[in-house]
Amino acid sequence: MSTPNGFPQLSGASVTQSTEGGAVQDLHAKKAGKAAKKEASGNGVLTFVDPPSTSLNETLKLLPDELKANMKIKLITPRPPQKPRLERAASLDEKSWRRWRKFRTSQESLTDPNETSSSNGSLQEASLSPPVRGRASPCHQCCQQDSLHSLPDASEASPVGKSRGGTADLGKRASEISSAFGGLLRGKPFPGGKPRLSQIMPARPLPPMELNVASHTLRTANRIDSDCMDYRHYSQHKFGRVSSSLSDTRLHGNGMVYDNCSTDSMKSTFSLLTPIRSKDVRSRSYLEGSLLANGALLGAEELSRYFPDRNIGIFVATWNMQGQKVCALNLDDFLLPTDPDYAQDMYVIGVQEGCPDRREWEIRLQETLGPHYVMLYSAAHGVLYMSVFIRRDLIWFCSEVEYATVTTRIVSQIKTKGALGICFTFFGTSFLFITSHFTSGDSKVNERKLDYNKTIQALTLPKNVPDTNPYRSSSSDVTTRFDEVFWFGDFNFRLNKDRETVDAILSQNPETNVSKLLAYDQLISEMSRGSIFKGFQEADINFHPSYKFDIGKDSYDTTSKQRTPSYTDRVVYRSRYRDDIHAVKYSSCPVIKTSDHRPVFALFRVKVRPGRDNIPLAAGQFDRELYLIGIKRRITRELQKRREQKDQKSSSVCSVS
Repeated sequence: MSTPNGFPQLSGASVTQSTEGGAVQDLHAKKAGKAAKKEASGNGVLTFVDPPSTSLNETLKLLPDELKANMKIKLITPRPPQKPRLERAASLDEKSWRRWRKFRTSQESLTDPNETSSSNGSLQEASLSPPVRGRASPCHQCCQQDSLHSLPDASEASPVGKSRGGTADLGKRASEISSAFGGLLRGKPFPGGKPRLSQIMPARPLPPMELNVASHTLRTANRIDSDCMDYRHYSQHKFGRVSSSLSDTRLHGNGMVYDNCSTDSMKSTFSLLTPIRSKDVRSRSYLEGSLLANGALLGAEELSRYFPDRNIGIFVATWNMQGQKVCALNLDDFLLPTDPDYAQDMYVIGVQEGCPDRREWEIRLQETLGPHYVMLYSAAHGVLYMSVFIRRDLIWFCSEVEYATVTTRIVSQIKTKGALGICFTFFGTSFLFITSHFTSGDSKVNERKLDYNKTIQALTLPKNVPDTNPYRSSSSDVTTRFDEVFWFGDFNFRLNKDRETVDAILSQNPETNVSKLLAYDQLISEMSRGSIFKGFQEADINFHPSYKFDIGKDSYDTTSKQRTPSYTDRVVYRSRYRDDIHAVKYSSCPVIKTSDHRPVFALFRVKVRPGRDNIPLAAGQFDRELYLIGIKRRITRELQKRREQKDQKSSSVCSVS
């Protein structure tokens, strides 16, 4: 049973603040520590007075036992909250202001006895909302001013206050006493003397909600997600408070939009693009640039953003395909070895005696590397092929690509032996890639040295792209006109030993210990003398000879010629600057057996320097048609594989049943 003001009524006694009922006794005249007094008046009204020094809990403890036994208290059931309205997401400051405004409105509505229940709901919402840190909110100040410990005594009010402000005081005390009784009966203490109503629980359990919206299939080639698990903490520290609200105020306030629902994928909710200032766009010139200027396309700022350590990964491979008409079906073990955890930034593949269908070979490469890579350039000289693939994010930092060819045969129309070179500048570092096929034969070492000398003299590169350091260049050697040079191919250098001795060494060392074989290698001997590949280096060899195998087998030549196994396929490199190139891995691919040569590849870490924008840029050029065909092939192959797996499962189930 409730009074017209909305607070509970006791059976046999009434808690009231009326000035026309029984007389209220002055508590200051009574003995200290006495919190309640029963006045034997004619109308039998029990009056509770809350002194400033006595809490409500101590007051109820002083009630007689027989009165406590007969006391019946009925709680006020708050109305359920209304359905949420769809509104624009607000910032934390706007939400705090709205809560304070609702609280003030609810306080004013307490003056009307008919709005007591709705006011209680507003009070509950205001009390449950967390306070805003950093400043005292108006809501918090109002609660402290109107707490139960600072309620004025009705007997001490002036006559004017009784007549004019009695209704407002009565409404406030009604709400406070009802809240106090509700907290007392629930057995909860009053923190700081602030009354709080019980939390409204939903009638049925809420449906489950998945907050993690990250997709593990969106991982990039370099698998950056596992390294960015602490990105949410980093974003909070750098950008301040994190909110899932993507409102216009947050968007314009911080300049960026991010969500805290996912930390598995950094690219799913946060942009990696660096904001560009308007003054940089105005002053930026794509034809002329400065090495250290802000906003330079090839400058130090842009280079550090993509490569903080200023090192890129390069994959260089060579393979003599023996002119086979059918390409290998699976090139994963060749282009994507399992030893390194990450894919490389650039892939350069040179082929000698390539397959007749060059386009089909390039499609196979694109299909294997996938959508993260694009073919920057491709060139051919007879059956010599070279393809350069680069990550699609980096094509804007490449200059125009140039190429040149050299024929080492006496008859220039026969293009089975010779060299093919491709060059370009990446940021401020110039690269030259050469693939060659030298003269074959065990004893034709001098002919191979002649092929080398003709190549470095006749290869006319660069053409339009300027030399990054012309003072260290030589007109008689093309390899001196570039910062980083990689030369790879079928050099045809052999082992100066008979077949029986080589087989005996291989049988004694079934593992990768081939140091005894390298003592007879012709190329190592000539490079030590300085007669070929001057200034070049080669990584340590820890794999078996790549030539000559029986096609489709792991055995070396079993024909009547009994050719000696040799390291004919090699990768060498040189640099203008010391320690710019670091060899990470140098190996062969024994899985591919479609030729009498095994593919040989090397992984490098190469230092890159910033450059100027005054060079002819490729402007994002790549082979778009090849990209689309390769991706379509990749999707078709994946669907076919799933279909085969499904058919295999269905057939196995039928056989078991």
